[in-house]
Amino acid sequence: MALYFFRISHGSYSSASDQPSEFDSRDLAFAEMTRVCGDFVAGIARNLQQGAEWQMELLDEAKKPVFKIRLVAESIS
Repeated sequence: MALYFFRISHGSYSSASDQPSEFDSRDLAFAEMTRVCGDFVAGIARNLQQGAEWQMELLDEAKKPVFKIRLVAESIS
């Protein structure tokens, strides 16, 4: 089993979990990340300002990024 941490960033705010989560595989850790992210996205999207970015990262036990999910509100023109 491997240990993973979650980190959420929004603007200048960034916070990683203090307590690791243990998963049997990277795929299971990613599945949990997408589940948790899915729970957050609706509320975050309602309050996202133009030009803002929200992201969630899955970090390995050395706290190095493994996966990242980003929600970006960008102007195309």
